[in-house]
Amino acid sequence: MNRIGIIGAMEEEVNQLKERMQVREAVQIASMEFVLGSLEGKEVVVVRCGIGKVNAAICTQVLADQYQVDCIINTGVAGALYQKLNIGDIVVSTDALQHDMDATGFGYPMGVIPRMETSIFEADRGLLEAARKTCEEVNPDIQVFAGRIVSGDQFISDKETKERLIRQFQGYCTEMEGAAIAQAAWLNQIPFLIIRAISDKADNSAEMDYGEFEAKAIEHTVKLVGALVLRL
Repeated sequence: MNRIGIIGAMEEEVNQLKERMQVREAVQIASMEFVLGSLEGKEVVVVRCGIGKVNAAICTQVLADQYQVDCIINTGVAGALYQKLNIGDIVVSTDALQHDMDATGFGYPMGVIPRMETSIFEADRGLLEAARKTCEEVNPDIQVFAGRIVSGDQFISDKETKERLIRQFQGYCTEMEGAAIAQAAWLNQIPFLIIRAISDKADNSAEMDYGEFEAKAIEHTVKLVGALVLRL
């Protein structure tokens, strides 16, 4: 890997990574700050994309066009769908899809993007296995799962929607950026991996849990990303 792109959705996620970097430059593009430098001896570009799929996709395209990254790692937090997940556990993506893509009026199943070769974007298997092993080493106090990440421009916080996402898509967790990054990376033929720490249960308790557990979830992802970069 000559250059690794690292995307976080929130300032809290990327600040801890930037603090560990030897920064060479920081450039504003599309109202986002792209920070170029080294992390664990590897060249990286760290950027906060902001919340939602549009921000995430634009950010990924800039990494492809301006920085020619060799792979993309997206860190963040998510709501649990898979029943064995606990607060603080980590999911690494086998694949990702958009749960709010709705062309059912044209006869397509929910989640299917019309006129595309695929709507389910598979993560790089090498990155996936490296992340899983690394997480077991650096975060022995939590569980790590490999599974599907489903994304939409919604914060899921009710039991009925959660159950529908499990039933329709067999998702492990739900959030608001990963599938957009996955699709943009797939279109540019860039290997990617989505990493999500569980901050809530995506049900009627989600609003209560999120603020309390977010900081711990981010701590786990930062430890994982730093060690993963060293391994690549």
